[in-house]
Amino acid sequence: QLGVRYMGMNKLELAKENLLVALKKDPDNVKVHNALAFLYEKINLYDEANDHYETGLKLAPDDLGAQNNYGRFLCERGKYEEGTALLTQASSTPLNDRPWMALTNLGRCHVGMGQPQQAETYFRQALDANAAYAPALLEMQTLSYKKGDYWAAKGYLQRYLAVAPHTAETLWYAMQAERALGNQEPAEEYRQQLLEKFPLSDEAKK
Repeated sequence: QLGVRYMGMNKLELAKENLLVALKKDPDNVKVHNALAFLYEKINLYDEANDHYETGLKLAPDDLGAQNNYGRFLCERGKYEEGTALLTQASSTPLNDRPWMALTNLGRCHVGMGQPQQAETYFRQALDANAAYAPALLEMQTLSYKKGDYWAAKGYLQRYLAVAPHTAETLWYAMQAERALGNQEPAEEYRQQLLEKFPLSDEAKK
């Protein structure tokens, strides 16, 4: 728990120290492997992350957190078949009391695979399960904009802002949607916010 707390505070060296001590004391603890995998992922040590995700899943094949995290990790590395299999398992079990997380990750997998329609189905399912889940609302804002449904993009942004603050990405798509609708004033406001709040972001550079 100390390791996870330090990770939350972004004190990664201290997090690593504590998690390695925990691993020494309890090498078959799934939570330790999951946390270490996530830590290694954060510091771009993907082989080490993969090893710990894999070990955690071998120790507890039905662990929903392990399935969800490793499934997402695999999809992000382009291993879509293995990733979607794990995420489908995690999202479809009746024991999962937070299926929207795995459903959103499944949607992201399909975005990565170039299948926006399937992705939208999963994002909608995630929002049916939890209408205020910010990551799914963010994905729907992006998808709606990309398919030219600018009013829907605006609607998803409003729902997102009711539960989470702006990111560089939300401001970028908000600006583009307003421009596409011919609304120059709000578009300019979003542009200013983007440059002020996230000056070093890729979106600001664009």
